[in-house]
Amino acid sequence: MHLRDLIVDTFRILWAHKLRTFLTMFGIGWGVVSITLMVAAGEGLRVGQKQQTDNLGKDLMIVFSGRTSMQAGGARAGRKVWWRASDPERVLKEATDCQYLLPELGRDGIPIRSNYNSAALMVTGSWPPFQEIRSIKVGEGRFYNDGDLHAARRVAVVGSDAAKQLFAGRQALGETIRVGDFPYTVVGVMEFKEQDSSYDGRDVNKIFVPVTAMMRDFPNKPPKPADSLDQMLATPKDVDSHEECKMQIRRALARIYGFDPSDKEAVPVWDTVENIKRFQTLTDGMKYFLGAVGVVTLFLGGIGVMNVMLVAVRERTREIGVRKAVGATRGSILMQFFVETVLIVFFSGGAGMAFAYGVCALVNRAKMPPFFAGLLPAPQYTLLSIALLGVVALGAAMYPASRAASIDPIEALRFEAGG
Repeated sequence: MHLRDLIVDTFRILWAHKLRTFLTMFGIGWGVVSITLMVAAGEGLRVGQKQQTDNLGKDLMIVFSGRTSMQAGGARAGRKVWWRASDPERVLKEATDCQYLLPELGRDGIPIRSNYNSAALMVTGSWPPFQEIRSIKVGEGRFYNDGDLHAARRVAVVGSDAAKQLFAGRQALGETIRVGDFPYTVVGVMEFKEQDSSYDGRDVNKIFVPVTAMMRDFPNKPPKPADSLDQMLATPKDVDSHEECKMQIRRALARIYGFDPSDKEAVPVWDTVENIKRFQTLTDGMKYFLGAVGVVTLFLGGIGVMNVMLVAVRERTREIGVRKAVGATRGSILMQFFVETVLIVFFSGGAGMAFAYGVCALVNRAKMPPFFAGLLPAPQYTLLSIALLGVVALGAAMYPASRAASIDPIEALRFEAGG
């Protein structure tokens, strides 16, 4: 029998047994839909958490100034430690596993005035790489650069919400704003970004300026030293070196300020890399749980497919006998059942995959809550589920078909399906 005739004959047989074909296809399709949606939900949760963390900063560690909790070198415990403007450059020379170490200075509630409106906002000063490690995208203009930093120029980058409040939809780029008593030129306007975690407020409500200009115009008042920082921002050269980067910073600061390097209270660090790893452990657990549920679903779907296929082949034992009586070989009979099963798996698996991806696309059109990036299907798991159910279906079809094709045609013709 030619391949074309075989396929045409197969479609005729499947159409003649529509209910049986539908039940088999439904079992395979439902298993594919279930595993695809469960994996997509787990992946959406993982990606959503990563996006939220990246919005705060990429592999970011915030190094706060603390208070010593241990005696060292004759100095008493409980001594307050302040980071100075010169510390980032000095420490970075020793912290070889760190990519960046930046100063950060913030002033909350500073009166900001434009020609159209006024507000009390947070003003943050740092170095130009602050834009990269804090994931600040500039929608208009530019971020302040090294020339602005070294010359202590009064230039400002305005957060997206701060720009709306100060300029009420008007053009902000190139305008002059009063930051406290000082005129600053707006050189950039930040793009809006989602942010649900921070240590000093949302970036869209801030004004960003060079730290040199900020330390000159808004010096600290006693008891803080005038050149002290609020905190320093660090990033490791790679994710695996974040612990060593953190320890190198502690050792360098301990040498400069004379405290014990193991005194974590003196150098409190908010390590977002560590937080990501903890959350990844949680999402991995959820992924394994959803995977286990998916395996059970596939197993149940496989049982359903197996039962339908076994009954279908059993009912066709007499048909096999007729085929053998008119000269059909055992190989041609098995090929017939093989093609039928492959076509069922192909169309039902494809339909299940199309339905699942359609549901994902429909859900993703809606606004997603924080920490959830939507239903993100993984094609490899969908194809794996189709393959597994296909193997089950083939095994359930080919084994009884092989046995039926091996018996004497007369015995096959005498077979009663209900007997």
